[in-house]
Amino acid sequence: MTVSSPSLTAKRGLLDKIESVGNKIPDITMLFFFATIICLLLSFGLSFFSFDFLHPVTQDPIVVRNLMSGSEILSLLTSMVNNFVNFPPLGIVIVATLGIGIAESSGYINTVLRKLLSVVPLSAVTPAVIMIGIFAHVAADSAYVILMPVAAYIFYKTGKHPLAGIAAAFAGLAGGFTASYTPSIVDPIMAAFTESAAHIIEPNYVVNVLCNYFFSFACTFPVIGVCWYITDKIVEPRLKRSIPVDIEQVDNYDTSLNALEKKAFRIANITLLVLVIGFVLMLIPEDSMFRAENGSLTSHRAPAMQIIVPLLLIFFAIPGLIYGYMSNTFASMKDVTKSMEDITRTLISFIVFAFFCAQFLYVFKQSDIGTLIAISGAEGLKALNMPGQITVLGVILLTACLNLIITSASSKWAILAPVLVPMLMLLGLSPELTQASFRISDSAVNVVTPMFAFYPLIIAYMQKYCSTAGVGTLVASMLPYTIGLLISFTVMLFVFWGLDIPLGFDASYEYIANQ
Repeated sequence: MTVSSPSLTAKRGLLDKIESVGNKIPDITMLFFFATIICLLLSFGLSFFSFDFLHPVTQDPIVVRNLMSGSEILSLLTSMVNNFVNFPPLGIVIVATLGIGIAESSGYINTVLRKLLSVVPLSAVTPAVIMIGIFAHVAADSAYVILMPVAAYIFYKTGKHPLAGIAAAFAGLAGGFTASYTPSIVDPIMAAFTESAAHIIEPNYVVNVLCNYFFSFACTFPVIGVCWYITDKIVEPRLKRSIPVDIEQVDNYDTSLNALEKKAFRIANITLLVLVIGFVLMLIPEDSMFRAENGSLTSHRAPAMQIIVPLLLIFFAIPGLIYGYMSNTFASMKDVTKSMEDITRTLISFIVFAFFCAQFLYVFKQSDIGTLIAISGAEGLKALNMPGQITVLGVILLTACLNLIITSASSKWAILAPVLVPMLMLLGLSPELTQASFRISDSAVNVVTPMFAFYPLIIAYMQKYCSTAGVGTLVASMLPYTIGLLISFTVMLFVFWGLDIPLGFDASYEYIANQ
């Protein structure tokens, strides 16, 4: 007989209520449609007010633009197609999915998973998925396309709840933007905004791209531990109790391969290894065409960072083709084309969502409402004039609140950096510390906001196993991770600060003018 503690029962009841309320929210596509309408109306109303806030870079007063005027409505209509076509996740998802479709239909991905299942102990499945999520963030947004269905399938095949696999992978991947084993494309983007903002106070200030690397590496340990505990002790038990799986659960799975599959798998893997080694060798020369003009491989301007999605297409498609033809899964090119067509059909709901989300982002940006929210919040924080540690905690909480409506890390930091970095420099706190504070809540809160661009895609993966899953299901499942990650990251930052452990290369906690 199992006895639940009152506190655990209360937590489950709260999450059930969140799920129930969340699933009553209109379809997420319509949510963005309504958000666009509300933003248009707000732009009209706020355009009649004047604000005392100044833009930190231009020093111009913040003015909300009335997007209900004739010229602005015309501008919205003429840019509508471009907004949709240039919606960043759209191309990433479609291109990466084409390669995944080939590898999946050929049986290559299934075989990879079968091999993994044969060597990974059941007790280690959860931390393995979380760790893979932390590694996968180097693939940027395309990792969401790959990791979620794979994690669900692994959990499903090992008798665990597939939605718990998606939750664990999502938490590890989102947490990976603060917790990281390796540098990623996010690092140079963040550092560039931080350095530019620091120049407002000190024109010659230099921010190292890896100024938060030591802190990021150390955070991988609490991410794995916290997310492992939350998955196995909170999320999965609740999902098994309240969210039944629509398809028959398989506890006994066959991980054996026949002779033809073994040969095809071996050749496909050798080919993939050759492709990866060949590409790595091409990165080594200092004059490599894949490097940026300054020789960097991790800069967002480096071709190596810009071709990650096409590389994923190639690295999935080629081994998939080899495996498919050698194992007789593919009989002709028609089968290959059909594999891409079939998997693309699963993206229809995401494509429809992308259209409405793109229009909302355009309206939100053009109106300058986001800038007003960010700067007013930062100015309020400054007015409180609190001690350094409390101010940093305030930055974390402010970013957490903003992340519920502005989920793009680069967009938020582009707005906040020119406000927060100079403000904290004047208080004697370094730009590197401010950047680390921002990244804590930026990572932790991504998983719990329906405004996150990949939410509809993740929900679509969930509905493959549980047709009743919706926004509320995902939010309720991810809320414990947000709380756990936010607390563990914040504690880790203050431990680093208290012990004076460097946040990264060329990084300190204090700022001394003209140092």
